[in-house]
Amino acid sequence: MVPQTVALKSAAGRWILLATILGSSMASLDATVVSVALPRIGESLHTDVAGLQWTVNGYTLTLASFILLGGSLGDRLGRRRVFVWGIIGFAITSLLCAAAVNIEMLVAARLLQGVAGALLTPGSLALISASIDRSDQGSAIGLWSGLGGVAGAFGPLLGGGLIDLVGWRAIFLLNVPLALVVAVVALKHVPESRDPLAPTRIDIPGALIVALALGALTLGLIDFRVVLVVVGLAALACFVLVERRSPNPLVPPSLFRSRVFTVANLVTLLVYAALGGVFFLLVLQLQLVAGYSPMASGAASLPVTLLMLVLSAPAGRWAQRHGPRIPMTFGPLLAAGGVFALQRIGPGANYLTDVLPGVFVFGLGLSVLVAPLTGAVLAAVREGEAGIASGVNNAVARTAQLLAVAALPGLAGLSGAFDDPVAFAAGFDTAMRWCAVLLLIGAGVAAVLLRVPRQPAQLERVDCLPHCAGVDGPALAPKSSAA
Repeated sequence: MVPQTVALKSAAGRWILLATILGSSMASLDATVVSVALPRIGESLHTDVAGLQWTVNGYTLTLASFILLGGSLGDRLGRRRVFVWGIIGFAITSLLCAAAVNIEMLVAARLLQGVAGALLTPGSLALISASIDRSDQGSAIGLWSGLGGVAGAFGPLLGGGLIDLVGWRAIFLLNVPLALVVAVVALKHVPESRDPLAPTRIDIPGALIVALALGALTLGLIDFRVVLVVVGLAALACFVLVERRSPNPLVPPSLFRSRVFTVANLVTLLVYAALGGVFFLLVLQLQLVAGYSPMASGAASLPVTLLMLVLSAPAGRWAQRHGPRIPMTFGPLLAAGGVFALQRIGPGANYLTDVLPGVFVFGLGLSVLVAPLTGAVLAAVREGEAGIASGVNNAVARTAQLLAVAALPGLAGLSGAFDDPVAFAAGFDTAMRWCAVLLLIGAGVAAVLLRVPRQPAQLERVDCLPHCAGVDGPALAPKSSAA
């Protein structure tokens, strides 16, 4: 089913843009705002750092496991239908999160919320691509990214205010009326579409195996269970074998025949692991050690998003002309310098002298890196493979964040330090050194292994995406057949 496309400036085009922006913003905001709420959740539900890890990772685990499957279901069953399923599921699971009486109930609800997010997230850009006139798609995606970035910038500030005034449950309850608005708008104003070339069979075994692998790895890393880590690694190996033999794989092995695609995803794995660790632990350090309120800690990272809003598009244009190797090397180096500077944060930290310098340099590094990184991924594949290539890169980024949040607290000695600011501060410094090392390795991999010719036709598609949501995962490509 291929709908008749509409102009962006038409009433129908504006309704489509409204539904997709609100839907994708709701999913991305949930991840950032929940991080701000973690200390209050820990106090309210009497949990330790492991419980907070699962609060973050429960959502990321199922989202990373099923995001490619969600895109495939949309292509086959109807993108609007699956998008609305995700929206309604997100509202229901948000109610469950708000009603949680213990950490086990909250984690279970977050696992289900990640499944809803995996249905919702891929459909947002796919609906724009399928429903908006081709000549207007660049502008539509630019507005989608830009307005989503504004929401991402001010969401933690709003969420922190809600946590201060009402409590942490309010950040989940806020999703419910927003989801209902999005569902009504989508059902009334967004046309249905399917991919007529979508495979008749969906790779369910691949999705289940990767979910098992990531679940075992996450539990093994959080609880220090070597057997589970081995099971997770074995399941990943099994996933590779299944994908090689599947007629319709979620992750086509042929993509990795490109050295550039492989190297770009390796850099993504390293860099986004560092980002996951930084953003998980920074808000905890600011609240538990520096004494910041949820609202103040949510506002602390605002410069990162603002820098990305302003600088990501110029960075993408520079990479389009000169190639991505330099920004993909220099960006992680800058970000590593910012992470080292974050070690200045301690008791009573002054924002201007102790927090802002590290946050600013870190955000500058991300602004230099993210658009060229996504450009390298898309430049490495054929036009028709851009959607699945971008989806795979997005899944790699989320998996990296998942594993980093699972492993870093244990490696840094933070597992039992939630109620001890001195111990937590020492562990935070150790964790930031780990994150900086990951960024430095990522820079080295890009400098040594990345060799990609400039391909303006591909990178122009990236340039219309400001990558405002880059701290959560690489932006998806305009054409998404499976992501």
